[in-house]
Amino acid sequence: MMRILLFGVNGQVGRETATLAAERSIDFVGIDRATTDISDPVAVARILEAKRPDLVINAAAYTAVDKAESEPEQAARANALAPGWIAERCDRYRTPLIHISTEAGEAAVRAAAERHLILRTSWVYGAHGANFLKTMLRLAGDRDRLTVVADQRGCPTATRDIAEGLLAAAASIGAGQARWGTYHLAGTGVTTWHGFASEIIRVAAPLTGRAPEVAPITTADYPTPARRPANSELNSSQFERAFRFRAAPWQSRVADVVAQLLPSRPKDVS
Repeated sequence: MMRILLFGVNGQVGRETATLAAERSIDFVGIDRATTDISDPVAVARILEAKRPDLVINAAAYTAVDKAESEPEQAARANALAPGWIAERCDRYRTPLIHISTEAGEAAVRAAAERHLILRTSWVYGAHGANFLKTMLRLAGDRDRLTVVADQRGCPTATRDIAEGLLAAAASIGAGQARWGTYHLAGTGVTTWHGFASEIIRVAAPLTGRAPEVAPITTADYPTPARRPANSELNSSQFERAFRFRAAPWQSRVADVVAQLLPSRPKDVS
C-alpha cells in the first residue's frame, strides 16, 4: 500500500485530505507545524528519512496574502524556500512530490525535483480554517448589508475537490501512470466575489433566517495591502484528462459546506 506524507495537515486542504484518506483507509501520515517546521531544511530531511513515504504532498503555505506584505521574510521561507527544500529531499529519495502551488515555490520545485506535480488552485474554501465562505456567514449574522467586489473573476474551489483531486493523482502515481508537470485544479464554473457571496447567502438563508443585501462594489472601492488579479479563472481540463477527476460545480459545493457548518433546522428569513 502506498504511504502518503502530507505537510500542512492542519490547514484547510490538509484537514480535508486527511479526512478523505481515513475514509478510504489510505496509509497517510499528516505533518503539522508542531511536528516539523518546514522552514528548517534539517527538520524536513529528518521527517522524510524517518517516515520514508512513497509520495509527499506539500499543502503547507503562508496564505494570509495581506499579512505577507508586512511579513515578507516569513512568507518567503514558507512559500519559496521550504518547497525547494522538500523537493530536494524528495528528489534524493526518488520520492514523487505533489506541491499545492505558491507562485514563488513553483520554480524551486521544478528546479529540484524531477518527479513532481504542481497543482494551481484558487479561491479555496471549506469547513475548516479561515476562508471567504466562513467570513460571509459570520458577517451575515450581524449585518443587513454586505459590500463585495464584483469586478474580480475566479473559480471557487472547495477543499473537498482539492482532496479528491490529490488522491486521484496519488492513485495514478501509485499505478505508475503519472503525467508529471503543472496543472490547474479548481472548482467547475466561474463567478465573481460578489456572485460567490450572493450564492453563500442564498443557500444559508433558510438555515439562518438571515438574508442581508449583497451589494456589488469595485476593486478600487476596497483597497487591500496585496493586489488581487482581476481574472483568476483556471481551466482544469488537462488535470481532468490526466487523472480522470472533475471538480463539482462550485454552487453544489457551497451548499455542501454550508450544510456542514450550519444547523439543519429551517428558520424564517428576515
